[in-house]
Amino acid sequence: QVQLVETGGGLAQTGGSLRLSCAASARTFVNHNLAWARQAPGKEREIVALIHWSGTTTYYADSVKGRFNISRDNAKGTGTLQMHSLEPEDTAVYYCAAGRAYSTRYSDYTYWGQGTQVTVSS
Repeated sequence: QVQLVETGGGLAQTGGSLRLSCAASARTFVNHNLAWARQAPGKEREIVALIHWSGTTTYYADSVKGRFNISRDNAKGTGTLQMHSLEPEDTAVYYCAAGRAYSTRYSDYTYWGQGTQVTVSS
């Protein structure tokens, strides 16, 4: 069982930056791939970034590539999503998720945080 808690959401202006953090409760976190997903009102949840459990491989959705950076610290049991050049289209609830599969499908992730709101004003 892995419990995840996100922090760091809030309000940003277009072009601004925010940093999201995800804290895991269990040592088994180190064996799980970590993803950041987001869900905007009326839209399907989508994976925007993910990182292999080893930290050696990452993936970014085209919509955030070059603007977002995902990282993890297995020793501390934490994950981070650094977001730059924010756009109003980035407004959503952001979730961190952990799972055994290195997958871009949100349904493949077993453990989810409660979510944190990110709002980008124009």
